[in-house]
Parts: sequence; structure tokens; C-alpha cells
Amino acid sequence: MKRLFLLLCLLPPLLLLMAARPAQRPLRVACIGDSITYGMTLEDRESESYPARLQQMLGQGFEVGNFGKNGATLLRHGHRPYMEQEEYRAAMQWPADIIVIHLGINDTDPRNWPNYRDEFVGDYLALIDSLKSVSPEARLIIALMTPLADRHWRFQSGTRQWHGEIQESIRVVAELSGAELVDFHTPLYPYPQHIPDAVHPDSFGAKILAKVVYQEITGDYGGLSLSPLYTDGMVMQRGVPLDIHGVADAGEKVSVRLGKEKKTVVTGADGKWRVELSPREAETGLTLTVATPARKLVFRDVAVGEVWLCSGQSNMEFMLRQSEGGEEVAAASADPDLRFYDMKARWRTDDVAWPASALDSVDNLDYFQETVWTASSPVSARDFSAVGYWFGRRLRDSLRVPVGLICNAVGGATCESWIDRSTLELEFPKILENWLGNDFIQGWARGRAKKNLENRAGKSDRHPYQPCYLFEAGILPLDHYPVKGVIWYQGESNAHNYSAHEKLFGLLVDSWRAYWDQPALPLYYVQLSSLNRPSWPWFRDSQRRLLACRPGLGMVVTSDLGDPSDVHYKDKRPVGLRLAGLALNDVYGYADIVPSGPLFKRAVADGSRVIVSFDYGSGLAAGEIPGRTWDDGGRSCTASAPIVGFEIAEYEGCFYPAQAVVVGETVVLTCPEVNRPRLVRYGWEPYTRANLVNGAGLPASTFRAPVASADGK
Repeated sequence: MKRLFLLLCLLPPLLLLMAARPAQRPLRVACIGDSITYGMTLEDRESESYPARLQQMLGQGFEVGNFGKNGATLLRHGHRPYMEQEEYRAAMQWPADIIVIHLGINDTDPRNWPNYRDEFVGDYLALIDSLKSVSPEARLIIALMTPLADRHWRFQSGTRQWHGEIQESIRVVAELSGAELVDFHTPLYPYPQHIPDAVHPDSFGAKILAKVVYQEITGDYGGLSLSPLYTDGMVMQRGVPLDIHGVADAGEKVSVRLGKEKKTVVTGADGKWRVELSPREAETGLTLTVATPARKLVFRDVAVGEVWLCSGQSNMEFMLRQSEGGEEVAAASADPDLRFYDMKARWRTDDVAWPASALDSVDNLDYFQETVWTASSPVSARDFSAVGYWFGRRLRDSLRVPVGLICNAVGGATCESWIDRSTLELEFPKILENWLGNDFIQGWARGRAKKNLENRAGKSDRHPYQPCYLFEAGILPLDHYPVKGVIWYQGESNAHNYSAHEKLFGLLVDSWRAYWDQPALPLYYVQLSSLNRPSWPWFRDSQRRLLACRPGLGMVVTSDLGDPSDVHYKDKRPVGLRLAGLALNDVYGYADIVPSGPLFKRAVADGSRVIVSFDYGSGLAAGEIPGRTWDDGGRSCTASAPIVGFEIAEYEGCFYPAQAVVVGETVVLTCPEVNRPRLVRYGWEPYTRANLVNGAGLPASTFRAPVASADGK
């Protein structure tokens, strides 16, 4: 009765239909469509198709008719026009109160769209007119098409593009006809495993479609809700309009109050609402209240300050208590205005076969544990990212404002797992194919995933290392929560193929900037440390070059910190401090902070000598790597050894150690074995003791480059 009362109050179209229908007759819902509506591939379409699921959800008072036709096209010149099928004629004989149309998938066939695309809008409007001729008062709902998975045999030969073009045409039809538009694509898109043949949703997918239609018909979206990041103690980004958004039942009035500012909005038919509050300076002790007539949410101890995302793989996940001196640091970490939103994995990717409960959780994107914002304390800090903690602590010390850190790093995660599906489908589709046997994906990552999935018995291959998975499980749930920037420590699981990673990393940056709608979102990443893995010098140099692939990037060097046999070196303090130095200089305008160690600029031959110049090269000197003593800026405190790590060559593969002498802001190299130097490299060992630093004590990056002649050639 309560739900019925709500519907009567909030949904005039449904009320009018209920009042206008003949007494005692249930509301009729006609589902028009193709094989997806029909329920093809389902074990029991009579109970599992989306119209059948919709009937179960709507219950008494509704009668749902399934008028789906396998293979049907919307186009009247298509290979199987819906308007020529028996199912269409049956629908015309069944006057409906609500009409739901989902057509277009079969129009992506090369027999159809390339030839008759210009007729699609007109043919769709003609179908609508014909249905309305027998049901003139019916509510009309048309659906954006369900996804086609990248496994579809025609995906890259045109279907992917045509699918997108048809979606835009459906939007035009909705605008011209005045129909209600629902989205069958977005809620199903992160679940390709539930489109087993790349076209037809399984029973789980059919439930998703039914829920979309149920919500549109009834306006019942489950009441007021917000992103899980809205908890007591949350930190909101200062200096920008505060975007507060969520879901409520259709037509509900939502009021939002932060401090003395209050705004109200009415939820749309799609259940979504959004308000924008005024930008605020740093502040603490606020109360955020979000309320509808049916529910009130109160969030206390809200702060406004700086919010950063800490993401990547295990060296970002590496907890403070695991790091060098971490327990002592944690014991003194109490700070009410340094706050953590720590997203821990439910299931670690250790070398074990996961139980069925883990496989089910991962399959449904339920990978991260529920959490809340917590202030830094001896309890919360010890289990938080060590790199993230030191980054946040330095920001707090310098900015004197609240700092909120969101950490969703996952041990062993691949770069491609953090990129959205649409980007990879368009820009790198090959990496999506048979990912457990795909050489673009590092063998270690595939092997560990196979071990975790050992008990899957041929079912879903969803795993945190799978392309797109962590974007769908760890980024989408953030629901566009505003952040100032990102710190990123990842690469160990892509170091086997630096050229593929170069493309993937640029796509990651583009993907996240598009998701947050921040084209200049700062992203500061960590170059891999020293470790005895042969590919790492090439990968580190590739990471250095990536600084130029997009604006707004920064890199910190850690080759002076690594352990020859342990990828998880313990001294994480300098990493976090160096990342914070980048942010303080680049984002917050601290010009007195040097943001980077020396970065190779050019190498020029002067006879048999090579003169190497650097960006951030002021005060070049030798830093002593053994001992590894760091000040509060992550800078080396010792400098007594000679400069080592430079090599020059005349021919590829014939490098010789070079003597290095600092002259002004350059390094001059000589080597008696090389009279005509053509190549130079630095730190070119997996585990290197190369020790060049600048006046700020920050280490130089690995590099490899040709030597130009004195005339610049």
C-alpha cells in the first residue's frame, strides 16, 4: 500500500493509465523487440526473458506481453523487418497501455546499416505511429540497445561503429516522438560475461534489463541513495563547485544542506538528481544533510580540503606497517584532518585457487570491501598505503588544510585492468581477446589469474588483472567523486612489453580524465625501482619518455631505492615525499620546491667527449646510494662518491663505462675505448647504483639516447 501511494503521488502518467483502463483489467505492457526481447539462448525463456522478469517484478495489476522476434530488424529494408513479422501483427491486436521497444541490434548487420542507415529514423517513427494507432494513449518507452561484446565476430569490421551510430539515431527518435528513453546499454556494459555469445544477455543480464524497465514504469529506484564515499568524516574538494548527486524515486523532492547553504531539486524520471553547491575554502566540522520526504541522510564531521586518489598495484598498496619504521610512524600518526578512504580487496590475488564465494563475488564486480572515511590514527594509518600516507602527510604539513586520500590499489594489477572498456574497444581491441592467453598481458599476471580461477569450471574469466576489470569494480563505484589529482604506482605487471605499456598508459590517462571530466587532471607516477629483472632498464626509460605523452604528468625516480631481489622494497617514505613535492610545485605553486631529479635533455659530441645536459640539472653531484639516508623532502643527505652509471658507445651493443665530471649544469663524459661516441646511456642495469643527483638531492632518471654531433646533427 505504501508503494502504491508513492506511485500515485509521484507518477501522473501511470496514474492516468490506471484510471483510464477498463475496470478490473490489468495494465498491459507490450515488449516489442528482437531475439533479446524474445529470450533466445535462455534455458527457460518463459520465465527468464526480460519481459518475463518484468512481469515478476510488476506483479498483479500488470500484464506483460512478449512480442520479440528472433533476427528482426527495425529497418523495413533490412533482412527481416519487424513490421513484416507475425509478432508485429500480434502486438497490433493487443492494445497496450505501455509500449516498450528495443530494436536495432540486427540492423548492425552489414546487409542493413551500410545500405539503409538514412531510413532508420523514419522507419522507427513509422513503427511508433502504427503502434500508437491502436493504442493512442499508451506510454511509449524506447531503449538504447544492449551492448555487443568485443567477442562478436564482426565487432572490428564495422559493427562496433554502426552500433554507436544506431544509438545516436535512437536518441533522435526519442526526441522527435516524445518517447521516454531508457538505457539498456550502460547497466549491462560492465558485465560482458553475462552476454555469453556476445549478443544475447543471459538470465542475469535479462534481470538487469527488466529492472531498467520496471524503474521507468514505476519510478521506484529504491529511494534516496548516494555514492558509498558519502560517509561521516568525508573530505570534499575545496575551491570547486561541490557536485552532490545521487538517486531517488522519480519525482521526489531532494533537499541538500551543507552548513548554511541549502538547495533543492526534483528527481528526474530516470531516478537521478544533482545539485551544485558553492565552492568552499578549507573547513572542518560541517554537517551534510540530504533528504527526501521518505528518507533523511546526515553526514557529520565533513571536511573541505584536498582530495587525491592513490592507485596502482602492490607498491602503492604496500601498507605503512610493512614499511621501514612503519610501526613507529603509525604510532605517532594521529591527525584528525588527514583522512583515508581505504578500499581493500575482498580477495587477494595470492597464489591460491579461489573458493566459489570469491569467484561469485569477483564475477559480479563485488571486489572491494565496504569502507568509510577514517581519520589518521595509529590504527588506521598502519594499514593504509605507505606511499599514500607519506604523500598526504607532506601535503598536510605544507598546505595546512584537510587532506583526504582514496586508495584502491591492487597487488599485481595490470595497467589495462584500470582502463574503461569503451576506450580499449576503440583504441586497443586486441588486448581484450582471450586475455588469459594474450601475450600483450604479462605471463606472470595471466598465470596468477589462472591459478585464482582454477575452480571456475569453464565459467566466467573475470579477474582483477583482466582488461577493464578494475575500472569497472574500483573506479565506477567512485561515481565521479571529485578529486584534485592522482598518484599512481604501477608498471611491474607490464614491464615485459614497454611499447604496449606506452600506449596503455596514455589511454589510462585519457580514460580517467574523461571519467572525471577533468582534461587537465594531474597524474603523478612512480618510475620503477631497481630490481634484478632484465627488462626494467628499458621500461624505466620508457616511463621517462611518457612524461611527454600527455600534459599534466609528473614522474618520480626510485631506482636509488630498490632491492635487488625484492620488488617490494621497504623504504617507501622517499616515494611519498617525492610525489608530494611534485604536487606542491605543480599544483599548489610552491616554486621553491624542486619537483624532479635530473631528466635527460640532450647529449652532444665534442670530439671524443659527450656533453650531457638535463632539465632540473642545477647543482649536479654524486649522491651516495649505499646507506640511503633521506631528509623530509625525500632528498639524499650524502654526496661523497664519484658519479657512476654513465656509458657511451660508437656501435649498438658495445657500451663502455664512462668517466663523468660535472661542468656547470652539464655532465661531461669521456672513455678511452670510444673515440666517436654515438650513443649514451645512464643507469642501464636492472639493479643500478647510478648516483647522479641534483642540488635538491633528487636522483636522475635512467635514460638511453643518441649523441648528436656538435652541429646538432
